[in-house]
Amino acid sequence: MTLAEFFSCSLLAFGAPLVMFALTVANDPVRIIIMIAAAFGWLLSFLVSSVVWYAVVPLRSYLAFGMVFAIIIQEVFRYGMYLLLRKTEAGLKEISENHNIGSNKLEMAYVSGLGFGTMSGAFALINVLADSVGPGTLGLYNGTEYFFVTSAAMTLCMILLNTFWSVIFFSGFDDKNYIKVGWVIVSHFFVSGLSLLNTKEMYAATILPSYIVLGITAYIAFRTAGGSTRSLIQSISSRS
Repeated sequence: MTLAEFFSCSLLAFGAPLVMFALTVANDPVRIIIMIAAAFGWLLSFLVSSVVWYAVVPLRSYLAFGMVFAIIIQEVFRYGMYLLLRKTEAGLKEISENHNIGSNKLEMAYVSGLGFGTMSGAFALINVLADSVGPGTLGLYNGTEYFFVTSAAMTLCMILLNTFWSVIFFSGFDDKNYIKVGWVIVSHFFVSGLSLLNTKEMYAATILPSYIVLGITAYIAFRTAGGSTRSLIQSISSRS
């Protein structure tokens, strides 16, 4: 039973990102490099956040304090990835096998966001998945049996959000549309703040608003990338 829970939660959290990677990233070595670089950037932001949390001794026991600084530092590193990719755009296009890596600037934003989000999700869920294997399971005498599936659902939400956030974030700076940048930062704080409700097992109050934000963010990213209802229908019909 615990093994089934492990695989189901793993597929729930990482199934969609894995498909996205296989279909849109894995066929181009340059995209893989960008994704790995973005994942490493998230690791660096996590390291800096840990140093700040460790240094401020009086506030270590307050989870919200660590969350606020972690979000700020992550967004700073997202901006750093934006600057890095824009400065190396021409070089990446030259070494790309199909020479179209820079034809759409938001393509690199998408790949960067996927790497950023995947590493974030891995760190968020890896220990939970390890515990889900056993021995035993939650919900028999203490805790709730919904903890593992809720954690997996929120991990998926954050991975996809980070992907869409990067598209909107990069576009905001390219077009000097700082409303988009503001949406990324505010929604990041909002969704992360909702996760604090999990300590009180208020899972519905966390998941439902988070996925509403995900839907809105996905729509903004889709429109930002030049998508339309007509192009979406054509894309679906061409694959069917």
